[in-house]
Amino acid sequence: MRLGVLDVGSNTVHLLVVDAHRGARPLPAFSHKAELRLAAHLEDGDRLSEEGERRLRDFVQQALQVAEDKGVEDLVAFATSAVRDAANGEQVLDRLRDDCEVGIEVLSGEEEARLTFLAVRRWFGWSSGRLLVIDIGGGSLEIAAGIDEDPDAAISLPLGAVRLTRDWFTADPVPADEARKLRRHVRAEIARHVGEVARYGTPDHAVATSKTFKQLARIAGAAPSSEGPFVKRSLRHDDVTEWAAKLALMEPLERAGLPGVSESRVPQLPAGAIVADAAMDLFGVTQLEVCPWALREGVILRRLDAIS
Repeated sequence: MRLGVLDVGSNTVHLLVVDAHRGARPLPAFSHKAELRLAAHLEDGDRLSEEGERRLRDFVQQALQVAEDKGVEDLVAFATSAVRDAANGEQVLDRLRDDCEVGIEVLSGEEEARLTFLAVRRWFGWSSGRLLVIDIGGGSLEIAAGIDEDPDAAISLPLGAVRLTRDWFTADPVPADEARKLRRHVRAEIARHVGEVARYGTPDHAVATSKTFKQLARIAGAAPSSEGPFVKRSLRHDDVTEWAAKLALMEPLERAGLPGVSESRVPQLPAGAIVADAAMDLFGVTQLEVCPWALREGVILRRLDAIS
């Protein structure tokens, strides 16, 4: 069957069309996306602005037309932290349902962590043993760990790279005192939850998903995306620590010139690196592997599993 997945994220809104059936690997057929940066369109602290809503509605209308043009039989639509945390998020989705005739499911942070974990488990298989999965999004940080397809622990924290950049930094390059304050805040937030994961045992395989980790891995020397998804890409904690210190001090144009860094994500990379450094340190991860599958693939796999 041809399945469409509409992912309303904090940074990017993405329609992914895949050819898939139960028991088979989903094969990407078409991708349509735009960097709407909804997390940056929150006004009064927690309300999605009229401009943010308009841009989202325009993209959803485009995505539905693309899905029809590409022969999509089944469409799954979901939203993550930018809409979930918006005080008017439900009203925005209600209006989208009326205007576009599409229902968008709001995933909880824990659901994000569990579905991302499912995708990672399916990608690496049972031979990976106990998995630890870390994902840094625009609005939240997800951490999951376990031995099966459903993790023993699944945690979501408001430590996304866009959110932190917006709330903690006043300039770019980042003032040294602001970087230090954010570092303390992030480590305190993560440290409160380390025990919830550590109680289940030491992971056999530490894995990262998300654009932040992919960019950090590329900066540190991992293979470019052009070499395909099956090339192993690893990231050492020592490299993350080094780059977390460097990135905040760099001019935006200098940061944009680093390998694998997209222009739209230049401002949020320092905050993302601070979160990555803290998570790897506090969970005792000296090296992790970057997985090409993440939340979208987890949603696809859950949908396929539900088909009888």
